[in-house]
Amino acid sequence: MKFLTVFLTACSFLSGAASTSQTFRSSGEINISSCPIHFYGRRYEKAYVDFSADGFALCFKASYGRGIDNDCILMSGGTADRGDLSVLTKEIPTGSGVHKLLPNLKSAGKCVNVIPLKDSNMSQVQQVELGNFGAQSILGIRTYSGYNDDSVEADALVNGLSVSRRTFQASETNRGVITDMSGCRLSGSVYLTNTTIRDPSTCSTITCDANGVATTVSDCGPTERCRGDGSCALNLVCSVTGSTVIDFSGRLSSVPDRCGYSLLSSASLPGLHVMGVLKERRRRDVSFLDQVILSLDGNLVSLEQGGRVKLDGRDLLLGSDPQLFHGVELSRDQADVTAKITASNFTVTVVFDGSTATIHLTGPNGAAFQGLCEDAMTTLSQVRVSQYSAADCNTMYVDAADNSTNCINAAQRCGVLQRAPFDTCNSSIDPQPFISACSETLCKYPSKDGLECQFLEAYAEACHLHSSVRVEGWRTPTGCSAGVQQAACQRFCSSHEFCGLDTHSQKPRCHCRAIFESKYKPTGSFGEPVVCERKSASVVLANCLLEDEGIDYTTLHLNDQTCKGEMDNVTHMVTFGFDTERPCGTLIMANDSQIIYKNAIMTKSAASGAIVRHEKLHVDFSCYLSQPEVKSLAMRFKHSSVIQHVSSGEWSYNLTMKAFTGSDLTTQLDERSELDLNQQICVELKTEGLDGNAVSVVTDSCWATDQPSPTGNLRYDLVKNGCPNPIDETVKVMGNGQGTSNHFCFNTFQFSGRNSEVFLHCRVELCIKQGDNCVQRCSPGRRRRRSALPRYEDRNPALISVAWMF
Repeated sequence: MKFLTVFLTACSFLSGAASTSQTFRSSGEINISSCPIHFYGRRYEKAYVDFSADGFALCFKASYGRGIDNDCILMSGGTADRGDLSVLTKEIPTGSGVHKLLPNLKSAGKCVNVIPLKDSNMSQVQQVELGNFGAQSILGIRTYSGYNDDSVEADALVNGLSVSRRTFQASETNRGVITDMSGCRLSGSVYLTNTTIRDPSTCSTITCDANGVATTVSDCGPTERCRGDGSCALNLVCSVTGSTVIDFSGRLSSVPDRCGYSLLSSASLPGLHVMGVLKERRRRDVSFLDQVILSLDGNLVSLEQGGRVKLDGRDLLLGSDPQLFHGVELSRDQADVTAKITASNFTVTVVFDGSTATIHLTGPNGAAFQGLCEDAMTTLSQVRVSQYSAADCNTMYVDAADNSTNCINAAQRCGVLQRAPFDTCNSSIDPQPFISACSETLCKYPSKDGLECQFLEAYAEACHLHSSVRVEGWRTPTGCSAGVQQAACQRFCSSHEFCGLDTHSQKPRCHCRAIFESKYKPTGSFGEPVVCERKSASVVLANCLLEDEGIDYTTLHLNDQTCKGEMDNVTHMVTFGFDTERPCGTLIMANDSQIIYKNAIMTKSAASGAIVRHEKLHVDFSCYLSQPEVKSLAMRFKHSSVIQHVSSGEWSYNLTMKAFTGSDLTTQLDERSELDLNQQICVELKTEGLDGNAVSVVTDSCWATDQPSPTGNLRYDLVKNGCPNPIDETVKVMGNGQGTSNHFCFNTFQFSGRNSEVFLHCRVELCIKQGDNCVQRCSPGRRRRRSALPRYEDRNPALISVAWMF
C-alpha cells in the first residue's frame, strides 16, 4: 500500500473544540466513541495503547501481542512512556487542502483524536492523530525535539498481518506526515478506497468504494470456474436423487418409471457414457435411483447399493485411496463411492451414496453434452437406454395416497436449505430446485429411511463439488445421521429388495420392493406355490415378506423340527422341501385316486417363558400323486385295546383306549383287522371306577409320532386343547367332557419314509363338574372357546398310547 506524505502544520489540524482528555501510562484503554475511526473498512469506538522497548502500539481489538489476530498501528523508536487523548471537533469540508493532498478522500472531516506522547520528564516526544472522515480515516504522525531516532517506522496490521509498512525520516515527521487508513476488506484481503483491481487468481474484479464496501464481479458465468490464471472453464453440477433430476442449468424434472436413462455423454468425451437405473421402493408409483453405470471405452463400471462396485461384472475391493481401473479412478469411504475420469482436458466426477448421484464436470468451454444432466426436460424416450431397461419398466402404477404425508409440513422441512448453515451455498447453488424436489417427493412418499435427509445431503454434496465449500453443523439440528447405517444392509439386499429402516426396531434391513410385494400381499401369501416333482416337493418363501410380519426364518421348520429352510444368499428366498430320502415328517394320506403327501411350515414352539416376540406361522402344503395300480394300503392295530390304571388325587380308575371302524363304536378293531390308508377310524377313551355325577373325562390332546416316545421330534396333532386340529378336516371329537368317556375319529395316515409303525398318544384329564363347565366348546373354525369358570387342574393327567402298523 502506498503512503501519501505531506507536511502537516499545527494550525491546519489542531484548531477546534476539544473534549476532556484521557491520560494513560505504559498501557491502557481509551474511549474514542465520540470520534469513532474506520480502520481499513471496520469501525471502532475504543482503542488500546501500549508502550514497549520497541515503540508504541495502538490497537483496536485488544492489547497488542505478537501473533494475535488484531488490527493495530505500530510505530518504532522514541522514549515516550505515557500520553493522553483529546478529541477535537473540526469540520474539514471536501475540497480542503487535506482532500487535495489525499485525493481518495470523498467525505468531509468530522473530528480528530489527538494523542500526544511524552517521556518521563513530561516532554512531548511524538503526536499521533486519527481523523474521522465519515467511512474513511486518516493517520497523522509528528515528532518533536525529544524524539532522538533518525526515522519512524509505521506498520499497519489487519487481522494480525501487515498490510502497509513505511519508514519516514525524522526530517519529515518533524514537520508532520499524514496518510489514508481507509479501505475495504474482502476474503482476508485489504483494498484501498476508490480503487478497482482485477484478480487473475479468482477471475474477478474487486471494487472498493468510498464507503469501505467491496464488491466483486466475476468474469466467469454461473456454470464456470476460474482456472487461477484469469481464464474460465466449465464448472457444471448435476444431481440425481430419488426420482428427480436437477440438470447443469438448475432445471428440475422427475422420472416416473423404473428404466435406465442416459445422464451424460459428449463427443468431447469419446467413449464415456454415464447412465442411471431407477427402481421402486415402498410405493410402485415413486422410483429411486438405484444404480449408476459408467461405460468407458467398452469397460463397464457399475456403482451399486451399499458401496458395491463392479468392473465388467467383477466385484472390486476399494478403500479411501483412489485406484485406477481402465482410466477410471475409484475410491470408497463409509458412505460414498467416487468415480473420476480425466480425458480431453475434461474431468468428470461421479459421487454415489446409494440414493443420490452427484455429477461434476469441469473443462473448456464450447463442448456440447447430451443426457438428462444436460437437459432434464428432454423427452424421456430419447434418452432411455434399452440395455438397462426391463421390458415392463415403463409400466405406470397408481397407489393409494399415503395418509402419513403432509405437503405443508414437507415444504417447511425442505425449506431449511434456505437457512443457516445451508445459506452459505445459496449464492453458488440455487436451493430452490432441491427444495422443490424434496417437497414433491415427501408430499406423496412416506418420510422413512432418511428420505428427508437425502435431499439435504444432495444439496450439501453439490455445493462441495461446485464451490469446494463444506456445509458444517447441519446434521444434529435436522436429525440426520451420517448416512452410513443403510450401507449395513444395502450391500446385501437382493434385486427385489431395498434397504430401509424397520418400522418397529428402527434398524436397517432389507424390505420387499413394492411391485414384488404386490404379487403376494393381496392373498396373504409369503412366497411361491408349492413345486411338486416326482419324488420331492418344495415351497419357496420370500424372507422380506416374513420379516414384514416379524418372522425369523430360522425359527421355521417342517413337521420334523430338524427340517429347516435354506436361504439363497443372493435372492434371499427361503426354500423348504422334502423328498423320499428326507421325508421331514410328511404325512401320507389317500383317496380313491390319489396319494397325498402333506407337510407344513410352522413356527418353532417357544422354549422358555410364556411370550413370543414374533408372529406365529403355519403354512400347509401338499402334493397329489395318482396311484392307478395301488388303491389301498392294508394296516393292522398292534393291540385290540390298551388299559392303564391311573391314580389322581382321591380318584383311582382304569383308562381304556380302543379303536373302532365307525363312529357308532360297534365294530372294534383287533390284531386281525385290516384297514386302508385314509379310512376313517374312531378311538374311544373310557374310564371305569369314576363317579360320573362328580367328574368328567376330558381328552386334552392326542397326537401321533413315528416312535414309541410321545416326545419324539416328528409329531402330528389330531386333538389340541380338547378340539380337532383345524388343519386336519378329517378329525372329529364327540362327547368330550360330557361324561366318563369320549371318542374322536380321523382318517388313517402314515409318516412318509419312516418305518411302518404309527404311535398314537392321548393326554386325559379329570374335571370336577359344575354345571356344564367341563364340556369342550369348539367354534366352527375349531378354535377352542375358553370357559369363564375355572376348570379343575388334574395334578396327575393320564397319558395313554396305542400303535398301528402297515
